[in-house]
Amino acid sequence: MEHKLFHIEGVIEFHPRIFEDERGYFTETFSMKWFEPFGDAPVFVQDNQSGSKKGVLRGLHFQKPPHSQGKLVRVTSGKALDVAVDLRKGSTTYGQHVTSLLEANKHNLFYIPAGFAHGFVALEDNTTFLYKCTNFYAPASEGGIFWNDPALDIDWNIAEPLVSPKDEVLPLLKDFNSPF
Repeated sequence: MEHKLFHIEGVIEFHPRIFEDERGYFTETFSMKWFEPFGDAPVFVQDNQSGSKKGVLRGLHFQKPPHSQGKLVRVTSGKALDVAVDLRKGSTTYGQHVTSLLEANKHNLFYIPAGFAHGFVALEDNTTFLYKCTNFYAPASEGGIFWNDPALDIDWNIAEPLVSPKDEVLPLLKDFNSPF
């Protein structure tokens, strides 16, 4: 197992070992042991899946406390640019983001702790995105930040993404009061 750390504390990209032969491949898709070097492993309580065509952008979403979620995400088909934005009050990296290119053929995973906004854009048709979440979905705790906020300066690698009407009216970071 290899991993990549980012300049924002708590965000990790995992690269599991892949065992291939003429029959195909085998890989672990999750192990609590992966988190041992970083302290306590998150406990995941819910798995989610979405399917998207090329150009679909979902985000930037989060759940407010006490229902905030950490997420371990990956794609099982296609490719997606995944984004995590630090929304933790008092963090030296508040308002900064990191990205991970998730590719089905690489089997890489991206861990986003609670206290972050999360989003992704599908870079290929038939992109299947899987989320392991540390808390249950709670509609009343939903929140978000506008995906194209100039203050975030996120390069989504796409000119005109397909975005839900709900995501088009999310607040800008400057108008946001972080609950984290």
